[in-house]
Amino acid sequence: MPEQLTLESLAAHVAELERKLAAQTPGPSKLDWLSVVGISDDNEFTRSMQAEIEANSEAERKAAMEGGEDEPLILLERDS
Repeated sequence: MPEQLTLESLAAHVAELERKLAAQTPGPSKLDWLSVVGISDDNEFTRSMQAEIEANSEAERKAAMEGGEDEPLILLERDS
C-alpha cells in the first residue's frame, strides 16, 4: 500500500524531483534546426526543392484566402 500523502512527503518528493532535474544535463534544444538554416549548397537540386516549397506554400495560402481546401496540401508530422 502506498504511503499516505502528507505535506512533508509531498515536499520531500518535490525536493527529490528538483535534485534530479538540476542534475540533468541539458539536451538538444527543439530549435536546433535554426543552426543549420542556410548551410545547404547552392545547386540545382536545392534551388528546385526551394521552388517547390515556395509553390506549395503559395498554393496553400491562395486556397486559404479563397476559402478552398480544408486541409493543407502536405501534412507534416510534429515532434511531441
